[in-house]
Amino acid sequence: MRLGIFLGYSGAKYSIDMGMILEAERLGYDSVWSSEAYGSDAVTPAAWILAQTTTINVGTGIMQMPARTPACAAMTAMTLQALSGGRFILGIGPSGPQVIEGWHGEAYGKPLTRTREYISIIRKILAREAPVEHEGHHYQLPYHGPDATGLGKPLKSILHAQSHLKIFTAAVAPAGIRLSAELADGTFPIFMSPERFDLMADDLAAGFANADGPKSLENFEIAPIVPVVMGDDVDRCRMPVKSFLALYIGGMGAPGKNFYNDYAKRLGYEEAAIKIQQLYLTGKKAEAEAIVPDELVDSVALVGPRERIADRLGAWKDASREGKIDSLLLSGASPDALRVVAEETL
Repeated sequence: MRLGIFLGYSGAKYSIDMGMILEAERLGYDSVWSSEAYGSDAVTPAAWILAQTTTINVGTGIMQMPARTPACAAMTAMTLQALSGGRFILGIGPSGPQVIEGWHGEAYGKPLTRTREYISIIRKILAREAPVEHEGHHYQLPYHGPDATGLGKPLKSILHAQSHLKIFTAAVAPAGIRLSAELADGTFPIFMSPERFDLMADDLAAGFANADGPKSLENFEIAPIVPVVMGDDVDRCRMPVKSFLALYIGGMGAPGKNFYNDYAKRLGYEEAAIKIQQLYLTGKKAEAEAIVPDELVDSVALVGPRERIADRLGAWKDASREGKIDSLLLSGASPDALRVVAEETL
């Protein structure tokens, strides 16, 4: 089982702990992932980290698709691949309508359709088999809308891709999982229970069946994001994870339009998910965090003393041995926790 670090997006200030990343690289960690919301972007940190490391892979988790054209994303990825010796992983996702329409001023559109078109265009750019043309719902290459100049023509990338570029998608809902399994090289669930792989299994199988060429868990990577808080007081360690889960289950989407809320329900926490959302969306954030079940935290995170974390890692190791996951992307881990997980895993 490989290990990675998942970095958060910025608060009011932003910095990167390169000492911790270099220590993770020394310990044998496989990857580090940057992210973005509506503050810091994901690409600049990725370039910063790649420039100061030599072996660790760096991915974006995620680059917001509506914020960049597919060609812009492909150009960025190819450039980082070339400069890093093939260590960049392109992680993409649709984000949500609040951010896309409120921050970027772009129509959210059809996220699954956009993902399909986005990956198709990027694959064509990377392949360089012909000048790129595409006629879709979200993208036209060349563009021929009513305000077009008529001067656009199909183009082929000047830069040749240096090596196979992995594309990961952020997928939580069943349809997104199916699409990722069909088209992408991997996915990183934002939270996951190693004992409940069954929630993904059928959708992964359906996606693999629709893929061009042989596709299975043997050539598709699952890299869940796993919060890690190490300390003697288990209840205190659970608190930041509860804040994270309450934000996503309660606040990331309107009622009936929150994929994370739906996923918590599928995990078996329907009553709690409904109450968390009701409280969060009515401004009762602290109350929402307080009712996040301890059992949910313990199932998706590593919290507590070293011995407790080591014990819980057993379930993740079992899932890895069974071919159900490939990497753990540790979120929020201290340098000491990174070392403990490495010592217990690698």
